[in-house]
Amino acid sequence: MTEPAGKVSTTVDEFPRKLSLLDATMINVGSMIGSGIFIVPATVAALVPSSSMVMLVWILAGVVSMFGALAVAELGALMPRAGGQYVYLREAYNPLFGFLYGWTAFLVINTGSIAAIAVTFATYVNYFLPLDPAGTKLVAIASVILLTIINCFGIRIGAIIQNGFTLLKILALVLLALLAFVAGGGNLEHFSPILPTSPLGSLAGPFALALIAALFAYDGWIEVTYVAGEVKDPNRNLPRSLFISTLIVITLYLLTTLGVMTILGIEGMGKAPLVASDAAVRAVGPIGAMLVSIAVIVSTFGANNGFIFTCPRLYFAMAKEGLFFKWLAYVNPKYQTPIPSLIVQALLSCGLILSGTFDQLATYVVFASFFFYAMSAGAVIVLRKRNPDARRPYSTWGYPVTPVVFILFAMYLVGATIAENPIDATVGLGIILTGVPAYFYWKSRKSLS
Repeated sequence: MTEPAGKVSTTVDEFPRKLSLLDATMINVGSMIGSGIFIVPATVAALVPSSSMVMLVWILAGVVSMFGALAVAELGALMPRAGGQYVYLREAYNPLFGFLYGWTAFLVINTGSIAAIAVTFATYVNYFLPLDPAGTKLVAIASVILLTIINCFGIRIGAIIQNGFTLLKILALVLLALLAFVAGGGNLEHFSPILPTSPLGSLAGPFALALIAALFAYDGWIEVTYVAGEVKDPNRNLPRSLFISTLIVITLYLLTTLGVMTILGIEGMGKAPLVASDAAVRAVGPIGAMLVSIAVIVSTFGANNGFIFTCPRLYFAMAKEGLFFKWLAYVNPKYQTPIPSLIVQALLSCGLILSGTFDQLATYVVFASFFFYAMSAGAVIVLRKRNPDARRPYSTWGYPVTPVVFILFAMYLVGATIAENPIDATVGLGIILTGVPAYFYWKSRKSLS
C-alpha cells in the first residue's frame, strides 16, 4: 500500500532473501553485456573517427551510467523491495508515474528487449546450425521458453545460471582483448588519428549520437533493483552491486574497444558492422569468427536470463498494489517465484518475436527509458527534501552533483532522440499514454474492492 505523502514505505517482506552480493553483481553485469559491445564500437568509430574521441565516448557513457547507478543505489537501499523503478517513481511522485513506467516496460521496454536479444541469440546460432527466417524465430522463442521454465523453479537456479553465463561472457571479452593485444595484426599506428581532424564544433552532433549508442550498450545497470526484495542485506549489497557491476562493465568495454582498435584501426572499425568478429578474424584467422559467435551466443543467452529473471518482479509489484491483473501477484509457495508474471512476459515476448515488430517498437520508446531514468535520479532529490530524516543506509556519492549530472545527460538524450526522430517519439509517447486510462481503470477497481 502506498504510504501517505511525506513518508516512504519500506516494507520488504515479499520474497525470501537468497541473493548474495555476487549474485546481485552478476545479474547487473549479465544484463548490461548483451550484443551491444560486439557491434556498437563500429557505430562510435564511424561517428567520431579519432581514437581519443572514441575512448572519450565510452568513458563518458560509463561515467554517466555510474552516476545513474549511484543515484538509484540510494533508492534501492531506502526501499529494498521488488519492482525497482515502479516503486521509486510511485513513492517520489505519484502512483500514476510508477504505473506508466511499469505499463511501458510490460508492453515494450522489457518484453521488446527480451525479443530482440533472443533473435540476436538465434541469429548467431545460425553460424553453427543453418536456419531459415522461420527457424531463427523458433530458436529465439525456444530460448525464451527455456529460460522462463528454468526461472519458474526457484531463484537460486536462475541465479546460478546467471552467474555462470556472466562469468563466461566476462572471460570472452577479456580473451577478445588479449587476442587483439598479443596476436598478430595489432599495431599502435592504428590509433591514428589520435585527435579529431575536423573542427570540434562540427563534431557536436556526431558525438551526441555516438554517446547515445554507447549509453544503450551500457543499459541494464538498473536490473538488480527489480529483485531488491530478494537481495541479502540489501542496505549494503544493493549499492555495492550497482557500483561494482558498472565498474566491471566500464573496464571490459574500454579493454574491448582498445583491443579492436589495435587490430582494425579507427577507419577499419567504422567500416566493420560486425566489428568484434572482423577483429577476431584479423587476429587469429577464420577461427576468430567462430570464437566471437560463441561469445555472442553466451552473452545474449546470459543477458536474456537476467531480463527474464528480474523483470517479472515489476509486474508482481504492480499487481500486489492492485494496479495490474490481480493474478500476476501470485507467488508459487514451493518455488517462491512469480510464475504467472514469468509466463505472461514470455508469451508477450514470443508474440513480439513472431510479429517481427520488436525493433520498431523499441525505436518508438527508446527515449522513454532515459526519461524514466531521469525521473528516478530526480526521485533521490525529491525524497531528500520531502523526507530528510529517513534512515538512508546508503547516500548517493557526490550528491547532488551526481544525480543532477545524470538527469541533464538523460534529458539531453531524450531531447536529441525527439529531435532526430520526432515521428517515432510521438508514437512512443502515444504508447506510454495508453497507460493513463489503464491506470484509472485499475485504480477504480481497487477503490471498489
